[in-house]
Amino acid sequence: MISQLDTNRPRRILGVDPGTNVLGYAIIEVVGKSPEVLILDILRIPPDLDHHGKLERIFRELSGLIRHFNPQEMAIEAPFFGKNVQSMLKLGRAQGVAIAAGMSQGLQVAEYSPRKIKQAVTGKGNADKTQVAAMLPHIIKGTIPQVPLDATDALATAICHFFQSNLGEKKQRSYTNWSAFIKDNPSRQA
Repeated sequence: MISQLDTNRPRRILGVDPGTNVLGYAIIEVVGKSPEVLILDILRIPPDLDHHGKLERIFRELSGLIRHFNPQEMAIEAPFFGKNVQSMLKLGRAQGVAIAAGMSQGLQVAEYSPRKIKQAVTGKGNADKTQVAAMLPHIIKGTIPQVPLDATDALATAICHFFQSNLGEKKQRSYTNWSAFIKDNPSRQA
């Protein structure tokens, strides 16, 4: 973990929104308290690949991305529990392969629930994907390109990890109303 005393050292975080057809990824660089996007995109996995081929593609592509950008940490969205068991198994495998790619490259890996990610970015755990995407420009230094929601979900995951692991920052606080939240977080107001 980056020492709280060394806030001027660049810190890179890879955020991943796992999927077997579309995988979102983002890498942010943080110097001090200002996160900036280095790359934000999706990996479209060819539909004609069998499931094992898709998993191999995820591993290979993420490993190459990690080698190229040299992040120190990886944050990944945990699968949500749905009704379709087969989809859950496939998504869990994609997540496992993504984690293995990070660990094989020496990254520290953290996992966050979709609710935790939404809460960190919007202040509401039940926000939808478009609300999450709309809040990101208020948090990130610079501009965010127009990208699919899978990519902005990956960016939100990296931002959540930055907020959660920023040891020198104030602890996460509960709010009873929006006015108190906005007062403590003026930069997150849309």
